Amino acid sequence: MTINKIENGKELTIELEGRLDTTTSPELEKEMSESLDGIESLTLDLEKLDYISSAGLRVLLSAQKVMNRQGKMKVIHVNEIIMEIFEVTGFSDILTIE
Repeated sequence: MTINKIENGKELTIELEGRLDTTTSPELEKEMSESLDGIESLTLDLEKLDYISSAGLRVLLSAQKVMNRQGKMKVIHVNEIIMEIFEVTGFSDILTIE
């Protein structure tokens, strides 16, 4: 998985490419824990994400909890495969998806 970060003041966009699963989710979790301090707006761009597992969903939920306390989080460019996973798991109700 490739993680691309674009920071602009208190705004952070993280672009994910590839598979977010049990192997790669610790990498994203580490990246987020190091990057979210002082961030008020987090955008996750999932346009190039091919797959997300329960481990990846857990990382997104964790980020959502952090951002609920310090700002807002949205998910953009969600493809059909990932959207289906969000709908089946109920994450479509939890996350702000644009």
